[in-house]
Order: sequence, then C-alpha cells, then structure tokens
Amino acid sequence: MKRTAKAHWTGTLKDGEGTITTQSTVLNNTQYSFKTRFADGIGTNPEELIAAAHAGCFTMAVGAALTQAGFTPGDLDTEAVLDLDMAALSITAIHLELKASAIEGVSADQFQQIAEGAKSGCIISKALNVPITMTATYAG
Repeated sequence: MKRTAKAHWTGTLKDGEGTITTQSTVLNNTQYSFKTRFADGIGTNPEELIAAAHAGCFTMAVGAALTQAGFTPGDLDTEAVLDLDMAALSITAIHLELKASAIEGVSADQFQQIAEGAKSGCIISKALNVPITMTATYAG
C-alpha cells in the first residue's frame, strides 16, 4: 500500500507560498507559507500535519489495542503537541495527551499498559526519530 501527497511552492522562503494536496483530496491545494509555519497565518504547515497524523494514528492504535484486549473502546481524544526548536530547525519531541472515557471493565492499570503499547506500536511513532511522551487519563 502506498499513500501520497503533493506539495507545490513558488517564491522565496519568507515571501513565497505553496499548496499541499493529499491523495484523498481531504487536503486539496491547502495553503501553506512561511507565516503559517513560523508565525501566524491562514493555512497549514508540515509540523502541524505531523502532529495531526500522530494524534490520529495513536488514537486508532489505542482503539485497536483495547479491542484486542477484549474491551469495547468508548471515547478516545488525543492532542499531539509537537515541539519545534527554531534555532536548530528540528523537531525535538512530541507529547500525546490522551483522554478516554466509557470503556467498560478496563482498570486504570490496564488502560495505562494498553496506551503505552499503542504509543510505541503506532505506525507514526515508529516513523519518528524523536522522544515521544504521553499522558493518558481515563475517566471511567
């Protein structure tokens, strides 16, 4: 299986602009620029897309792991916070903040173990070469 995305850029780094389109066209000529990446602007940026991909992948991995463990997943909400070191121009870490509820029969310890396994087993986690931390809270 292959997944594709395309990017187009015109102009200099600071004054140029570009678009990103995904294979599914959910993103279709979506604007990105220096301002959307390093300041405030309308559009997306590569780091935001990595955070979104990681949040989505990890949340699905938690759901799959809960199911494999015999639990029916309830509500799973994840925020991925990507740290970008502007001086080094590198991603230094990602923190996943998982909030879950309505998972019948799972204990807090079981939930933590499942979430940790999903963090290390998520396809996007495996692809990233940065420290990945996580906080998982289960509200019963």
